[in-house]
Order: sequence, then structure tokens, then C-alpha cells
Amino acid sequence: MVLLTSLATLVGACGADTETGVRAVSPNDAFDVVFENPPEGLVVLDVRTPEEFAGQRLPNATMIDFHSPDFAQQIASLDRETPYLLYCRSGNRSGQAADLMTELGFADVQEIDGGIVSWLDAGHPFATSND
Repeated sequence: MVLLTSLATLVGACGADTETGVRAVSPNDAFDVVFENPPEGLVVLDVRTPEEFAGQRLPNATMIDFHSPDFAQQIASLDRETPYLLYCRSGNRSGQAADLMTELGFADVQEIDGGIVSWLDAGHPFATSND
């Protein structure tokens, strides 16, 4: 009986992301969000370093450096009702940023599964500091 109760609690916790508005999306689904059917006011948020951002990035992305001492304050200052698409290099930092945004009550946060690495592997367009 204890095992069943623990399993039910775990299954309920796994669905928590959907309830909070945070979800992982494939690079192809992210492409659709950015280029085919963007929600009104979409912010593409890159949480990599300025050096990484200066290289390849999603077009029209905004950067907030995950390693910045005031990263949490910068995230907290964002509009919680705006839709966001998050990414980093591979998904680690953006996953942590998504967790923070969940804690802060953001309504619509999508995170690119696998980060910009998976975006580029899928052959999707990118911008550079030369653009």
C-alpha cells in the first residue's frame, strides 16, 4: 500500500510542469513556436554567457547570463504573463532557469530540449554577432 501511495505521488509530481506552464519542446516544435505560430509577445530567452551569445544564437533572442550574480533578480523582473522560449547550450542552465520561473509563477515557459545544440543539429536557422 505504501508503494502504491508513493507511486501515485510520484506520478502526480511528474505532471507538475504542465500545471505550471513550463514544458520541454523539441527543436522542431520550437521552430514552429518561433517562426510558424509565435504567441503574441513571445520572448526567446538565451541564458548562456555573452561569449556564447556572440556566436550562434536563435534569431531575435534576448540574453540573460545564467552566471550573472543578479540572474535571479533579472528573471524575477520579467513579466510573468509573457510567453517565453528558453534555451542554453544543452539544456542544463535553461532547465534550472525554467525551474526558477516555475517557482516565481510564470504562466507560459517552453524550454528547447537539448538547447541550441539540438536546434543546430536539426538544421534550424541561427543568428551571429555579424548579423
